[in-house]
Amino acid sequence: MDLATLIGMIGAFGIVVVAIFLGGSFSQFIDVPSMLIVIGGGLMATMIRFQLSDVGKAFGTGFKVALAGSGAKPRDLIAEITNLGEVVRKSGPLGLENVDVSDPILAKGVQYIADGYELDFIRESMERERDLNLSRLAEGKRVFKALGDSAPAFGMIGTLVGLVQMLANMDDPAAIGPSMAVALLTTLYGALISNIICIPLTEKLDAKFDVDDLNTTLIIDGVLQIRESKSPALIKEMLIAYLPEKLRADLVDAA
Repeated sequence: MDLATLIGMIGAFGIVVVAIFLGGSFSQFIDVPSMLIVIGGGLMATMIRFQLSDVGKAFGTGFKVALAGSGAKPRDLIAEITNLGEVVRKSGPLGLENVDVSDPILAKGVQYIADGYELDFIRESMERERDLNLSRLAEGKRVFKALGDSAPAFGMIGTLVGLVQMLANMDDPAAIGPSMAVALLTTLYGALISNIICIPLTEKLDAKFDVDDLNTTLIIDGVLQIRESKSPALIKEMLIAYLPEKLRADLVDAA
C-alpha cells in the first residue's frame, strides 16, 4: 500500500478541518446546495465526456493505483529474468514450472515458455495485454483530469448562483446569508476536490502509466530472449539498457 497517498489525502483534509474548528463552527461549512452544485454538477459534466462504464472503471482504477505500492523495480526484474535464463539453460523450459515468479505478467510469460508456445504468439499476447492495461490507465487519467477541471468550474458556477440569489434578495436580510454561503462554499468545495483528489490521482495514474510501460516492455523483451535460449549474460546485458546510467553502472559493479 502506498501510505504517502493515504497520509497526504487524509492530512490535507484534516488540516482544513482543524483550521475550521480553530476559527469557528464546522457546521458553518456544510451546505447541501453547494455540494449538489459541485459534486453533482462535476460528475454530470464528466459523464457527458465519457461512457458511464468508463467513469465507473476509472474510479476503481484510480483509487486502486493510488493505494497500491510502487510495484517491482526494473533492477529487480532484470535480476529475476536473468535467474530464469539460468534455469532454462540448466534444466530447459520445463524447469520453469517449479520456479516462483514475483510479477504476474512475468509469471504469465514464463508459463508461455514452459508450455512451449511459439515466439510470435508470446510476443503478440504479452504486447496486447500491455497495451490494454496502458489503455485503462490512460482512460482513468482522462476521467480524473476531466473531473479535476469540472469541480472548480462548477465551484465558480455555484458562486455566480449564490451571488445572483443574494442580489435578488437584497431587501430580505435573512436570505443574504444563505445565498452568500452558497457563493463561497462552492468555490471551497471545488478547490478541495480538485487539488486533494482529482489532480493527485491524475498524476498518480500518469506515473503508473510510465512505470508499467517500462516494466512490461522490459519483461516482454526478457521473456522473448529466454524463449530464444539466449545466454543469461547476454539477456542481462540487453536489459540493462532499460536502466538509468547510474543504475547501470551499479548493476555492472555488483555483477
